[in-house]
Amino acid sequence: MFDIKRQEIDWGGKKLTLETGQVARQADGAVIATLGETVVLCAVTAAKTVKEGQDFFPLTVHYQEKYSAAGRIPGGFFKRERGATERETLISRLIDRPIRPLFPEGFYNETLVIAQVMSYDGENEPDILAMIAASAALALSGVPFLGPIGAARVGYQDGEFILNPTLEQLEKSDLDLVVGATRDAVMMVESEANELPEEVMLNAVSFAHESLQPVIKAIINLAEQAAKEPWELVSYDDSALAAKVEELCYDNFDKAYRLTRKAERVDALSKAKTVLDEAFPEADPTEKLRIQKLAKKLEAKIVRTAILKEGRRIDGRDLKTVRPIRSQVGFLPRTHGSALFTRGETQALVSTTLGTADAEQMIDGLTGLHYERFMLHYNFPPYSVGEVGRFGAPGRREIGHGKLAWRALHPVLPSKADFPYTIRVLSDITESNGSSSMATVCGGCLALMDAGVPLTRPVSGIAMGLILEKDGFAILSDIMGDEDHLGDMDFKVAGTEKGITSLQMDIKVAGITEEIMQKALEQAKGGRAHILGEMSKALGEVRSEISNLAPRIETMSVPKDKIRDVIGTGGKVIREIVATTGAKVDIEDDGTVRLSSSDPANIEAAREWINGIVEEPEVGKIYNGKVVNIVDFGAFVNFMGGRDGLVHVSEIKNERVNKVSDVLSEGQEVKVKVLEIDNRGKVRLSMRVVDQETGAELDDNRPPRENAERRGGERPRRDRGPRRESGDRPARRDMEPEFAPAFLRKDS
Repeated sequence: MFDIKRQEIDWGGKKLTLETGQVARQADGAVIATLGETVVLCAVTAAKTVKEGQDFFPLTVHYQEKYSAAGRIPGGFFKRERGATERETLISRLIDRPIRPLFPEGFYNETLVIAQVMSYDGENEPDILAMIAASAALALSGVPFLGPIGAARVGYQDGEFILNPTLEQLEKSDLDLVVGATRDAVMMVESEANELPEEVMLNAVSFAHESLQPVIKAIINLAEQAAKEPWELVSYDDSALAAKVEELCYDNFDKAYRLTRKAERVDALSKAKTVLDEAFPEADPTEKLRIQKLAKKLEAKIVRTAILKEGRRIDGRDLKTVRPIRSQVGFLPRTHGSALFTRGETQALVSTTLGTADAEQMIDGLTGLHYERFMLHYNFPPYSVGEVGRFGAPGRREIGHGKLAWRALHPVLPSKADFPYTIRVLSDITESNGSSSMATVCGGCLALMDAGVPLTRPVSGIAMGLILEKDGFAILSDIMGDEDHLGDMDFKVAGTEKGITSLQMDIKVAGITEEIMQKALEQAKGGRAHILGEMSKALGEVRSEISNLAPRIETMSVPKDKIRDVIGTGGKVIREIVATTGAKVDIEDDGTVRLSSSDPANIEAAREWINGIVEEPEVGKIYNGKVVNIVDFGAFVNFMGGRDGLVHVSEIKNERVNKVSDVLSEGQEVKVKVLEIDNRGKVRLSMRVVDQETGAELDDNRPPRENAERRGGERPRRDRGPRRESGDRPARRDMEPEFAPAFLRKDS
């Protein structure tokens, strides 16, 4: 019934299994990939015909994590998997980026790749496994795919690279790097690093490329057993048509690409293309698409030749020069921190908002519920490129660019213990002509510094490009939008003066060599240093204080055995502290307490209250208190937060008090001195020895008889003979019946 084919390899000390023929047999290609007890199913289907008027390759990749894979039930009302989470979107892009360039030009059949996590062991990450399963499923499907690719994650600790580190190892690692590559070249790099040198990053990529070779071999072996017949790809001989397009458009295209301003260049190109409609009035839709493609190829030829042969770029720069930079901080008056970063015709308006712990993002995923204190959101409105388009919820591009900037800035943020704020960076791209994600990194860094967030070091980012031909290559610093579209590589590098914090690479050709990557990293280092220098002109160092508009957060610690007292039954005490003082109070399991408010006085009031709960009162010390209950013999006063003590009627004033309520009322603020704490914890207080205005201690003016006892001496007594020792006096219940009081006698 089942024709099962399987490949097993020992990969980094773990067993990797690729299997087909048992599940999803109606798909064009389907593979179950297993590593440890993590299992991913990937299925590929492709349309057999091309839609009329289709002029691009409609590849869609969906990655989905099923809660059942980790033995969990989804939260929320519907209790089922809903729309893609941010993590699922990012991993979908991770799969898409290395495989998309490996489909041949002219293949426009709609293709769908679905990768689903069916089992997750909490140790082996499913993203790498999904990339491998997608590559294997495509290799089996018969669609024209110039793969396969392999994928690997690399960690770095104590000078050693770690292949596919576990979650526990990643927490201690200075590097989280994912590489997708063919047998001969690297196709995609995604990483976050703890300010690592260029040499280490390059060696990490090489280590990953070498380590994933056994995976590629296993996919090829599986394809030899189970691959379907390859699809026939329709091709056209367009040499004559291409010559005609070049004859009609070359001169005008060349003039257009000598215009340095984007708007003027776009307008000139649009006018130059009108001659094609006039030259081919009877062309059918398919032929018109071929003509448009040939015109685009001609544009690429003009730009690429000028760069390789003349060293001349579209805007007149040489290969290494960065466009003019202008930075401003404090651009928005009511934000906690803001910056306007402009580089050429790319501009990012970035703000930083500081919040308390309750503003952290709650994330529910396969690994369970956790909280994120640093968020970076990137928006790309259509007006930034002078277009009319969809405006609303962020798409995959916005989520991907935002995560790249997040990875660049995350390594230099202070720890939660040192800076207990929730941090949100918001980047709105107001102009775009290439590398808006790196503008977000630079603007985000300045906005964080403007908000007073103590970064380890400032971070800058730069996008590098590549023109690769058979007779040579050129590396471009700070690429423009057209250089990105017409070039062969988008290589983004972010970091500090010390080292790299994030590296992302996407290739449009069949991979690049180590030599090209090394040169790109070296050239990017110089560009990053230049940009850091330009950024320092706006703000050289982090502001010494956070904005007065931001909440103040202070930290204190309480003993673990006192946490229950601070919270109170059902949270009664902590709610009362918040309601009374106006400060937010967050307490953690280790006894760390974070107090936050825009008013420092509120924080201090909450601190005193909590100290009053956890500290033990000292005899002889004066405290502020509040009368909470009045009785005939005195008043109970709440002091030190949740602790009560008794002020006896004789300790209220230095004069006779006939009725306590004549002097005190409930809720009245008083100052009290601790006189005594008995062995049951009962506290005796005094008001009369404290100046109720200043809180200063007064001389004790009590008559000598009462004073003697307070001073620890003996009271004056009449001579009644020798004092009986306490042990000589019989207990009342041990008295002889005839001497005992009537109510103790047995016969009473």
